Amino acid sequence: MSVTGLAIIYIIIWWIIFFAILPIDVERKKTIKIEGEDAGSPENPRMLKKFIYCTGITTILFIIIYLLMKFEYLNLRNIIN
Repeated sequence: MSVTGLAIIYIIIWWIIFFAILPIDVERKKTIKIEGEDAGSPENPRMLKKFIYCTGITTILFIIIYLLMKFEYLNLRNIIN
């Protein structure tokens, strides 16, 4: 598979994992209410922590998928045909 194809697979996996991790570790209780702000939005969404976790999980999954494709345990071309 080309570098472009691998990059696309990595990005797709990253976004799926990111949206799965996003609601984890969110406290919705607000100490200060701001006019015009959504009442359910968290005070500290901890985005950097989620970004790092997402990148780590995605990298591990991507390496597993890459090795499965390299040793032809997972051959996407045969699955499509």
